[in-house]
Amino acid sequence: MIFVAVDIGGTFTDLIGFDDATGSFTQAKSLTTPAELSRGIINCLRESGVAPAAIDELIHGSTIAINTLIERKGAKTGLVVTRGTRDVYIIGRGNRPESYNLFFHRHQPLVSRRLTLEVDERLLSSGEVYRPLKRASVTAACKALKAAGVEAVAVCFLHSYANPEHERTAGATIRKAMPGVYLSLSHDILREYREFERISTTVVNAYIGPKVGGYVKDLKSSLGGIGFKGDLSIMRSNGGVMTPEVATERPVAMMESGPVGGIIASARVGQKLGFGNVISFDMGGTTAKASLIRDGEPTLAPGYYVGGYASGHPVMLPMIDVVEVGAGGGSIAWLDDVGALKVGPQSAGADPGPICYRGGGTEPTITDANVVLGRLDPDNFLGGTMKLDAKGALRGVTGKIAKPLKLDPVAAAQAIVDISINRMSLAVREVSVAKGYDPRDFALVASGGAGPLHVCAIARELYIPKVIVPLFPSHFSALGMLLADERHDFTRTVYSDLASVDFAHLAGIHDEMVKEAKASLRHSRDANFQIQLDLRYMGQEFTLSVPVDLAQIKKADRKAIRSAFDALYEHRYAHHSPDEPVEMVNMRLGAIGKRPTLTFPSLSPSGSATPSGQRAAYFSSAAKPLTANVYRRDGLGAGAQISGPALIQEHGTTTVLFEHDTCRVAESGELIITVGGAR
Repeated sequence: MIFVAVDIGGTFTDLIGFDDATGSFTQAKSLTTPAELSRGIINCLRESGVAPAAIDELIHGSTIAINTLIERKGAKTGLVVTRGTRDVYIIGRGNRPESYNLFFHRHQPLVSRRLTLEVDERLLSSGEVYRPLKRASVTAACKALKAAGVEAVAVCFLHSYANPEHERTAGATIRKAMPGVYLSLSHDILREYREFERISTTVVNAYIGPKVGGYVKDLKSSLGGIGFKGDLSIMRSNGGVMTPEVATERPVAMMESGPVGGIIASARVGQKLGFGNVISFDMGGTTAKASLIRDGEPTLAPGYYVGGYASGHPVMLPMIDVVEVGAGGGSIAWLDDVGALKVGPQSAGADPGPICYRGGGTEPTITDANVVLGRLDPDNFLGGTMKLDAKGALRGVTGKIAKPLKLDPVAAAQAIVDISINRMSLAVREVSVAKGYDPRDFALVASGGAGPLHVCAIARELYIPKVIVPLFPSHFSALGMLLADERHDFTRTVYSDLASVDFAHLAGIHDEMVKEAKASLRHSRDANFQIQLDLRYMGQEFTLSVPVDLAQIKKADRKAIRSAFDALYEHRYAHHSPDEPVEMVNMRLGAIGKRPTLTFPSLSPSGSATPSGQRAAYFSSAAKPLTANVYRRDGLGAGAQISGPALIQEHGTTTVLFEHDTCRVAESGELIITVGGAR
């Protein structure tokens, strides 16, 4: 069988294919085509040489969902709510995270108040009907929205997470009255309490639905046009894959579908090499991302805020916990109003790109700085298929940064890299130290086109002793998509004191969610299900998700569940309160359908590493460059050892080893680096 994965990033579109019969890989990379994303995929397929008709499954991850929201290029959307709750979405939360920010602004709703319409109905929090739904009010709302020319409608009734019947009835009425509109019902998207967050998630789904759904349909059509007849799978934010049909109905689930592939691959690589605890670090062309993996499992967050916590849009769907900063290879270096050097978050992207790409870029970037420092070979970028303009990069850094700051160009380039290293180190700290984990207990897995360039410097900054550079690091997110299983997550709000939980009722809810999950799974035969209960001490606002098994629920094992909660609370906050009552808020189910396991080939052994040449490069703020051995990664066999300073070049990236760093090639081909100076 032949499996292919394609990841569309801000600068490059990456493809990696694996032939299970021969154990061989195929890789391709092309510049992203923002105006027509599917064209970049077709270009990669043609460059790879893989016949589309021979592909059994193609897995795809894209940033189209999050970009549509951030750029506010979604559909004109209407919102239908319970009478009396018209302003819930606009008001949002009353907290002000930035108390002293004079320019603070609240979230900007995606639906205006004029297009937020009320209908007559009311449910109690128990799900009981307090006021029946009046269909005439729904019909009137449809008439008003149709006259306004809306393209999408979100429906979110009060407490519909407990009883969705009113929403289902309203949805049927809207489909009949507005047959061409994109419809999102909150109980289909998120069956969890917190009205503002549930409305926001449903509205986001409706807002991006027409564009993302159209993209998925066009992609299927374009692939079919070149002969592809296999299964198309879409990467979703929780680290699993879904069918195109699910992606079209719930596009909000693919907000971070691109980056999570690398996190899945980091977990698999770490386990294979004996590192259960790893931190995934992915530095691409636009951003750098970090995520923590403990005991081989990525960390899941119950949701996040698109655009930042202060004024972003809450999307409360389970997703892999990722911290992202605007520091990618294309991040622009600039001087602020007082002359201080800044890097990012603005990016040169794929068009025009860094100066050295010869695409018309005029602003110096992190990639240009690395060219000036000699860490990138202008004649051997992307395997020699793309020649870099080293003189242009030097002119850009000199004119825009070095001269205004009265610095030597090399010092200016080093300053650009140092600032980016500091920002990325903070991201790694946020997923580890901020969550109660010591980064020194983890290995750092580097991926992305710029990840191996900077990872040893980040590890040295945080005293992380081990770094892993996996196979195909510049295609690693795509590789992770090949390794990802199918996954769907479900939530039900079940509010109760733990001491009086009706476990028979809980088991019934579990069975309902399993039935719903099996209807969505393509690979349902070997599916397994993971259960979590959201628990908190009485009187608290937020919860911790505690893993439990079905046997504990069927046995009503309150003691074991309570002990697991206390232990998790102790780890997170360094204390717990065993005498305080505990309450349950939500039940979560993760449904995982196992995809075929891929077996990758091993490298032939080699006792020594032979440099392909030498190059002068700057490895620190020292005034003079060091002469570094240059190695070709495809020429390194298993067991080969390299000492820094050295540069290991491959298609798509370069690994930088500093003085006192040592590198060993694993049997399966990964570079395992012992960082000099790490404690």
